[in-house]
Amino acid sequence: MARIVRPRTFGGPEVLTTYEVDVPTPGVGEVVVRVRAAGVNPLDWKLYSGGFHEVDDDEKDAAGLTEALPSLGMDCAGIVTAVGPGVQDVSVGDEVIVYPVTAAYADYVTVPPSSLIPKPAALGWEEAGALMLAGLTAAHAIHAAAVTQGDTVLIHGGAGGVGLMAVQLAINLGASVVATAAGRNHDVLRELGASPVLYGDGLADRVRSAAPGGVTAAIDTVGSDEALDVSLELVSNPARIASITGSDRRFGTGIRLLGYGPGQDAGTEYRASVRSHLADLAGAGDVRVIIARTFPLSDAAEAHTLGQAGGTTGKIVLVP
Repeated sequence: MARIVRPRTFGGPEVLTTYEVDVPTPGVGEVVVRVRAAGVNPLDWKLYSGGFHEVDDDEKDAAGLTEALPSLGMDCAGIVTAVGPGVQDVSVGDEVIVYPVTAAYADYVTVPPSSLIPKPAALGWEEAGALMLAGLTAAHAIHAAAVTQGDTVLIHGGAGGVGLMAVQLAINLGASVVATAAGRNHDVLRELGASPVLYGDGLADRVRSAAPGGVTAAIDTVGSDEALDVSLELVSNPARIASITGSDRRFGTGIRLLGYGPGQDAGTEYRASVRSHLADLAGAGDVRVIIARTFPLSDAAEAHTLGQAGGTTGKIVLVP
């Protein structure tokens, strides 16, 4: 038998339940992967809390909303244990990163081979399992804001899972980064090469002091009114502001809205196109996946309680 964690109803972390299921057998064109690590992402608890925003019909599968109660786990890494008929270039024993996937809170996942990329040997399981959703969201935001060498980028929420990746990807492109974060996270941001600033009253002035030459682009991973207003105040071209979350105030401002909802760019094709590049960067140590804490699969509710409380630096990971 194998385990999978699913919500038994909509609600808080207490609804997460571990079920026993049969070990899957791959069908035609399918691969079974034994999960070694699965990333925990805010999207997971938004799905079963009932608070997820409206989603375009053609993006429901990518958002994990094709079932009455959603499956959880949008990225993972593991070892191929079975290959179905018609599958080529994948072998039992391959160490892989799996994305996209919608049910990674499990001992095993069944996916098409198109969801697999090789895991770099130098990348640990926890880092590999938590890399893709946050990393590709960050890469998409950097791409949408047209960040390039010589830019100065303001990243709101620089110490979150997406923010940490965005900081590193922007610096990797040759940009300078000013990142908002609580004071306890400033040292890690400095280590990554960013200039940290406290969020809160007076943020625009602190950013100006940190970037006297001005800010040319902004990435909002927070979704607060402050992040929106300061970005619009400091960046002259709103098309160079990318936001992955926030209120309806964002609509009509001219900024780039990323996500699965109406009027937003899901970036599905772009994300698929840069998976291998992102894995290569992580495998080479050019970007770090910072792990805040790991939990056994059976403690998914505790992991979600910690994640929803906030205050962690980096990614939470489930280890089956």
